[in-house]
Amino acid sequence: MANYREIVTKAIVSKGKKTFTTKNQIHVDNPSTILGCWVINHNFNGTKNGNDIIITGSYDVNIWYSYDNDTKTDVIRGSDTYHEVIHMKSNNDVDGEEIIVRSLKQPNCVKADIVDDEIVYIIEKELGIELVGDIKVKIEANLEEDPWDEIVEENKDIETLDTIEEQVHEDYIDENKAI
Repeated sequence: MANYREIVTKAIVSKGKKTFTTKNQIHVDNPSTILGCWVINHNFNGTKNGNDIIITGSYDVNIWYSYDNDTKTDVIRGSDTYHEVIHMKSNNDVDGEEIIVRSLKQPNCVKADIVDDEIVYIIEKELGIELVGDIKVKIEANLEEDPWDEIVEENKDIETLDTIEEQVHEDYIDENKAI
């Protein structure tokens, strides 16, 4: 008859990743050319609501652009917030779920255009979500004690020491002084 035990442990019970694309715009007077766009200071957190994971976050955007027919440059700074909802598959056997959200691909400006006096930019990011919960694992337990291996010591070391002891001449130093 098999003997089973239950182990309660924390494990990742569900995980997934998703790429999000957000289109934003910012007003600038008389822009000519977009020279660069950087996204920094990305902060986010996730909460669980039923089977939905709600991720709220923010990041700062710095857009370097030229104006006055490409004779002057400036950097405009803005801050964007987002609210993403992800539907996760249900697992009713899990208790005490906690959420781990990771940024697998930091927010990055993939496109920026000038439309009238607006800079329209598209930000792309990839987030990974892991649900960690308490689960029970059933295992077969073998309650018999494993046999102990017998450790046999070899006496070679003791025999070697005895041989060396026999070959040592205590008067060796005194004999060489006379030479």
